[in-house]
Amino acid sequence: MSVTKICRAAAEASAAVKQLTTAQKNQVLLDMAAAIERHRDSITKANEQDIGAARAAGVTPTLIDRLTLTESRMAGLVKAVHTVASLADPVGEVVKGWTRPNGLLVEQVREPLGVIAVIYEARPNVTAEVAALCLKTGNCAVLRGSSMAAATNAAIMAALAEAVSEHDEVPAAAVQLISDPSRDAAMELMRAKGYVDLLVPRGGPELIASVEQNATVPTVIDGAGNCHTYIDGSADLDIATAVTINAKTSRPSVCNAMETLLVHEDLAESWLPGVLELLAEAGVEIRGDETVRHVWPKAVAATEEDWGTEYLRLVLAVKVVPDADGAIAHIRRWGTSNAEGIVAKDIDVARRFTREVDSGSVFVNTSTRYSDGGEFGYGVEIGVSTQKLHVRGPMGLDALTTVKNVVWGSGQTRTI
Repeated sequence: MSVTKICRAAAEASAAVKQLTTAQKNQVLLDMAAAIERHRDSITKANEQDIGAARAAGVTPTLIDRLTLTESRMAGLVKAVHTVASLADPVGEVVKGWTRPNGLLVEQVREPLGVIAVIYEARPNVTAEVAALCLKTGNCAVLRGSSMAAATNAAIMAALAEAVSEHDEVPAAAVQLISDPSRDAAMELMRAKGYVDLLVPRGGPELIASVEQNATVPTVIDGAGNCHTYIDGSADLDIATAVTINAKTSRPSVCNAMETLLVHEDLAESWLPGVLELLAEAGVEIRGDETVRHVWPKAVAATEEDWGTEYLRLVLAVKVVPDADGAIAHIRRWGTSNAEGIVAKDIDVARRFTREVDSGSVFVNTSTRYSDGGEFGYGVEIGVSTQKLHVRGPMGLDALTTVKNVVWGSGQTRTI
């Protein structure tokens, strides 16, 4: 089936999916989780096939990591679908309501967007997670993964389709996977106006640029994660060390990993050399400014390009700044509005940082690695919005709904 036909089928199915009750949606999700568990072996074999092909093609370790479904990640995938089933259903929620002087009752009520499409690279977990989020919110999902994860995505989709087929009230087109990995297919999806109500691209700069330039459907950009952590002069140094190590090394291949460490000049000689040594022992390559190289000579000289690079690997840019103003100015210049952090005991400095830093998520005395829908209590996320409309930061269930104004009257007629 062509991409346009897939999107048309999703649009036609959306009316039925929109009418599903919370109980019906939850049961489908539980059956999806059970199907993934039941097909674990076939999904794992497909993933091993994709990994082997990716390694043979010389794919980077970062993408290999994103592609790999370990035992714990498989268990996490099943758990994520269960978690979405357990969350409150936002559809039908009255966000707010008020009565006008003429007696009209105005309510803003959440309802599904309709058809949500996602273009994603490498991460096969997205296939199940997005399907679960869309179904829970009464939306149809059109999924287009990359060729790198084609076998894994197909295996996961087979499990999801099996679960859907057990429910006569759920159209088969509620969750669909586009098997064509070509650029033309992606372009056709970007231009499926009239069928797709929201497109979320999850991938590298080339994909994001293509969507921004070519999409005629509404989009929310899941952009780059050039994340910073600023260590203020007032910081608790034990917390500063723990946060710094975690933010860089816990999983460097993801978009919420720290890429630049900013350090108050008062800590340049006393604290910075020790933490850089710990980072180096963990395999991190340090690229520092002149002051960093003075206090820790093993650092590579940072270039202008380093401040704007999302490494997604064990490389860290480090800069010494005079104060919080210097850190905020640096982030304003180089940040990507994904996740930024500060470690400080001075509450005034911390509050000013949270106000002035332009980002979807700002963290105080904790790691940017917590920029995640699951960690925020959203179950899972469809992506992390680095724009301001219509949502920002990790996108959970609410982000996949819109509001309808429902007005209740008792015979009022307008005279003006």
